[in-house]
Amino acid sequence: MDSEKYALFSQHGRWRDVSRRDFLKRAGYTSLTALGTTSLLAACGTSVVAEDTKPAPKGTKISGELTLVYMGSAQDQASWNALFNLFRSKYPDVTFKAKGIPSSSWAAFFDVIATQIAGGEAFDLIQVATEGQRLFASRGLVQHIDAFIERDQDELADFFSDIHPNLIKWNKLSSPDGKTYYLPGEFNTMCVWYNSEMFHQAGIADPTDNWTWDAFLEIAKTLTKPKQTYGIYVPPAYFAGIMSWLLTNGASTLNADWTQATVASPAAIEATTFMRSLIAQGISPLPGGVFDSFAAMGQGKLAMFGGGRWPVTTMRGLNMIKKLKIAAWPHKTQQGSPIGWNAYPILKSSQNKEAAWAFVKFITSKQASEYFARQGGTIVPPRRSVALGDAFLSNSPAGSEKLYEALDYSTPIPSPDKGNIIQKAIEDSYAQLLTGNMDVAQGLRDLNEVIQENLV
Repeated sequence: MDSEKYALFSQHGRWRDVSRRDFLKRAGYTSLTALGTTSLLAACGTSVVAEDTKPAPKGTKISGELTLVYMGSAQDQASWNALFNLFRSKYPDVTFKAKGIPSSSWAAFFDVIATQIAGGEAFDLIQVATEGQRLFASRGLVQHIDAFIERDQDELADFFSDIHPNLIKWNKLSSPDGKTYYLPGEFNTMCVWYNSEMFHQAGIADPTDNWTWDAFLEIAKTLTKPKQTYGIYVPPAYFAGIMSWLLTNGASTLNADWTQATVASPAAIEATTFMRSLIAQGISPLPGGVFDSFAAMGQGKLAMFGGGRWPVTTMRGLNMIKKLKIAAWPHKTQQGSPIGWNAYPILKSSQNKEAAWAFVKFITSKQASEYFARQGGTIVPPRRSVALGDAFLSNSPAGSEKLYEALDYSTPIPSPDKGNIIQKAIEDSYAQLLTGNMDVAQGLRDLNEVIQENLV
């Protein structure tokens, strides 16, 4: 969740009408099935995956080489290198290499990583978002860290006292067996970004934290001008477009422990129908194509879009920060937002787990958290003291603190073992549903079956 990746998804034009069931079977997620299971299992059966390692005695010298792979491009390399230079101030005998893998989604990133591991690539650390944490742990690719945490509990006490208790509770969802594989890191929640100038020019007051779908709809209609301005953008993106509408109507794609598909519930049908109506009324452009919500906002052609922290760097570049504000997502039955967070697991195949663990601990430090905030701030720091401080809130839209406050009512983005396959199926299906190429109720029933098939 560290960048605009959640705002990216496969671009779909208007699809020709096909059988709903055939569409889900043919949409391309079948190739992910092979990558998500065969390749990972193959990796587990090779020498690439080593045994879990017990921590060395406290005070062991930290040295050697580390390789971290992250989702991003070579342009991000400088930021990682700068972060590592901070790490080296404490551990000067460690050398570091960060490798970026450009991907259009977390699902695609995880499948590339799985293929590379199966092919013998050796990494020490991986940047893993919520969507892939159960996947990696369930395939036995990452080291459980309970013994490391116990050994260094005094050192980690400050971190655990400075993060929201929900992050600690939710982190347990990433484990398939009750062991701890990750420390919760930077996160993103979803709020509504809006052009306050457009609101005020239209005589519309800033929304409150308790605004409803009905209030939102009236505002969006008022701000929509055919062929000129859209009220909001509704993309078929799992995190950035779909989940907030489901959650604010008491619905979700899966139940609380990710064992049952629930996307065909009456509440989910109602939420999806509402999303579709926004497009049908011209309040949102059709999903897919070349529509750029950030550019449209900068040009005054879009009044609102959904986002976490990641839009901030683009909006700064467009000199839009003073015009923008952030509000909680409008609700029908309850407040809601998805949440996903980063983690930096240690691979079992790592040959330098002590140095890798030292880096994991460093990422939790206030120094590293403030660094992330100042380097563009495209993720919300897990530390309360940083997320509500100047390092994060300066040069940011008014209301940016609401991204942290959303932790009080957020729901972890459902991410079971085959989360990469399920995400692809959801996004492909919603691309059809939102453009009117599928009946909503039947389409969600078919999608529900596909999700359930991938939970066993």
